[in-house]
Amino acid sequence: MNRNNINYQQAIMFNYFEDLLSLVFPEICNACGKPLYKHEMLICNYCKVKLPFTNFHLLNENPIDKTFWGRVKIEKASAFLFFHKGNRVQQLMHRFKYKGKKEIGEHIGEIYGKELSKNNYFSDADLIIPVPLHPIKQKKRGYNQSEWLAKGLSAGLSIPTQNNILLRAIASSTQTKKNRFERWQNVETIFKVEELHLIENKHIILVDDVITTGATIEACANTLLKAANCKVSFLALAYSNK
Repeated sequence: MNRNNINYQQAIMFNYFEDLLSLVFPEICNACGKPLYKHEMLICNYCKVKLPFTNFHLLNENPIDKTFWGRVKIEKASAFLFFHKGNRVQQLMHRFKYKGKKEIGEHIGEIYGKELSKNNYFSDADLIIPVPLHPIKQKKRGYNQSEWLAKGLSAGLSIPTQNNILLRAIASSTQTKKNRFERWQNVETIFKVEELHLIENKHIILVDDVITTGATIEACANTLLKAANCKVSFLALAYSNK
């Protein structure tokens, strides 16, 4: 028996074993919870089609743009998906942030980045910077979800990412149950940039997982805009208007 025949038989056995394993321990869609087919990854093809896309990048004045009017200078702002209680995006976000499925952010981020590239939405951007977690919180969670989203966007947009420019100096309390003013107070002075010269004359894309009131992004943008001739835009995986 020649080498080609052996390799062919090994490939058949591997595929058979893989199929058997998937029957016993099926990978599930992180959006709907149903088993994935063999060539699907993280999210089933049905959910990828049915996700609630915002298409905000196609609008001149979208709801996220308006969130920052009169508050902070944001060049462009957009989010990929609508977040509503009980929808597929809530399930995705829960698994992404709290169940260790960090690769969800990278996967969807790359899809979003490629979609944005079709319209040259960020053709003049220089750098992607994720909203940082405090080191204590990041150690507890094991990763910063915004860094994984930024990693995917970087691949899709072909724009480099930098995780160590914008820093979180103070560990703020959770934003989940705070109103708009309380959220702003909670993050007003917790971010810092120690080397402003690194972002002088740069167009920065600030990245976070979800935007609600925009308080965190406002605080981050104000910190970045201390650099000379710096411009800031913003992208999120999901948008919630509650």
